[in-house]
Amino acid sequence: MKPPPFKYYAPTTLDEALALMAEYGFDGKVLAGGQSLIPTMNFRLAQPEVLVDLNHISELAYIRPRDDGGVAIGAMARQRAVEREGLIAERSPLVHQTMPFIAHPQIRNRGTFCGSVAHADPASELPAVILALQAQLKAQSSQGSRWIAASDFFVDLFETALEPEELLVEVALPPVMAHTGYAFEEVSRRHGDYALVGAAAVVTLDEAGNCAEARLALFSVGPGPVMAEQAMAALQGHALTAEAIEAAAEIAATQDIDPPGDIHASIKFRRHLAKVLARRVLAAASERAKNG
Repeated sequence: MKPPPFKYYAPTTLDEALALMAEYGFDGKVLAGGQSLIPTMNFRLAQPEVLVDLNHISELAYIRPRDDGGVAIGAMARQRAVEREGLIAERSPLVHQTMPFIAHPQIRNRGTFCGSVAHADPASELPAVILALQAQLKAQSSQGSRWIAASDFFVDLFETALEPEELLVEVALPPVMAHTGYAFEEVSRRHGDYALVGAAAVVTLDEAGNCAEARLALFSVGPGPVMAEQAMAALQGHALTAEAIEAAAEIAATQDIDPPGDIHASIKFRRHLAKVLARRVLAAASERAKNG
């Protein structure tokens, strides 16, 4: 199929792009990697009147260190560049672990990190990862910019806190913390397929070796990435024994999520996968925290 007619603009500066978004608002869509937008346009699930192509704005294609020890990823940084960047491996091990799970190399060559986050697909890896990391997201319009916490960014199915005239111009990843471990896992029918269920964990230990903080984000279990709040609370202040992790994983699967059932996986199966993956990532992150 072919998309319906649309106007096409290819600005070369961020200011030009923001001016176009201010002019067209709801009628405009941003083209970055296009790996999600173009197929939906071809199927006429998305029918924007205007397409604003960011691919000529070189100022947005960056991965650079932040003064706080974290990493800043610009709107046009390709997923493949993030995957191969040594700075990411050093300063954001959870993102580094996750990148090879995203689709296939051909997709990652074109797809952008920020574009995947802004698209907010509930089966996508990166929204859950930045939620687990408590990343900050910079939204910008012609009127100025603002920072949005990852916990406030994802609103509903394919819906974010971005206003129609705003662009997601940067994701700020936090620095690695002492005594902290990270882990990511997902289950898909084939490598590169959308995940049936996935999980990302960040575990920080206190001086006594007990859980100072645990963050567990699950995806493909609801309209967006889900923080397993009750499971996380059950681990707070406790030794991360196999029994404690097993109990937390059970809570995550039975109390923290309300997964859909579809032709790919039943509700029961998604709950089972959520429990298994929660147990695995919490155990792996805990072990890495002990050695970190």
